[in-house]
Amino acid sequence: MASVAPIFKKAYWSLFWGTSFYVLALIAFTNPWLQRQILYAHNVQTTWWQDINKPEQFGFVKNQITPFNFTTPDQEVIYAWHIMPLALYAKHESEIIAQPSGCAEDITKTKAFRLLRDDPDARLIINFHGNAGTVAQGWRTDSYRALADGSTSNIHILAIDYRGFGLSTGSPTEEGIIIDGIAAVDWAINVAKVPSSRIVILGQSLGTAVTAAVVEHYAQEGVDFAGVVLVAGFTTLTELLPSYSIAGWLPILAPLKSSPALFRLWSNYVVDKWPSATRIANFVRLSKRVRLFIVHAKDDAEIPWTNAEGLFLAAANATTEKGMDVSLIQKMKSRNTVHMGDGAFISTWKSGNDKIIREEIVAYGHHSRVLTYATVSLAALKAFGMDEGGALPV
Repeated sequence: MASVAPIFKKAYWSLFWGTSFYVLALIAFTNPWLQRQILYAHNVQTTWWQDINKPEQFGFVKNQITPFNFTTPDQEVIYAWHIMPLALYAKHESEIIAQPSGCAEDITKTKAFRLLRDDPDARLIINFHGNAGTVAQGWRTDSYRALADGSTSNIHILAIDYRGFGLSTGSPTEEGIIIDGIAAVDWAINVAKVPSSRIVILGQSLGTAVTAAVVEHYAQEGVDFAGVVLVAGFTTLTELLPSYSIAGWLPILAPLKSSPALFRLWSNYVVDKWPSATRIANFVRLSKRVRLFIVHAKDDAEIPWTNAEGLFLAAANATTEKGMDVSLIQKMKSRNTVHMGDGAFISTWKSGNDKIIREEIVAYGHHSRVLTYATVSLAALKAFGMDEGGALPV
């Protein structure tokens, strides 16, 4: 029995030091600078050894993408990509190839820009990506191809790197990133001259929070968009954190689930809250016309798909004047749900013909790969009214 004592002693000290380290880490995470380094992971990228000013390295044809910069009202320089639809590129290939490559000094002088600005039928998807990396990271470039390389010749894409990401200046904060998102839309409307009725705002992961804040801002200004697409979103950062897993395998704050009081205390120190459910509800409530698509993969290991349920309930509730009991909304929702097998389903909520909310939970796609799936492209097409008859199914 004496030989057992050292084992228990070793286990005790391992537990002690492990717990101590975890508590110290929690205390350290209350530091705003460190929080933002972890939350935005803007210095973590896989494109260090590639030149994002040469999109051909990521499988695009020459000059299909025009890299350029624009400036925010608080004087940050934001790096962006304008991605042409491939079918349109094919019609003007020789002229586009002949133009200079790389980051455009003045994008308004490029053929690609003029094709966007001068076409009365042109559509624009403004893409807000998730945390970490650049516009060229991971599945993002594949998602642009899925959206731009289809049969239509008039859907362009604008993708940006928030402040502190990639080649953009500054450091990310919730307030600052929202300014970047609004500035991107302002550029599209005021420089590219694309009316909001021909713009879809699409966000993934962190980008859904950016999208929610941006469309809420414009709803307060009386501006409606063709549609809004949220992919792998979350209701609010503070609610997400206990169930969030870094890279899908490290649930760093999961131990706090067992102590709600401790988590509430710790969450008071979270500096960027990103209350997406509240902002989406405000957007729906204030907008005259809503085409909202919420897409999430059932096998998302980073952000649980149940967050899509929370976003849907908040949006649906906002279509009623005085709000509804959650159980009643869920009962009404079940009547308009089509089950697709393997746990996948599509739920549609309509408030007249003006406000339509569609939640689609797909069985597969994980957290980021789902961006490349036809489900997301279909949502954008439906938002633009390109489905049969230009209307969504009940």
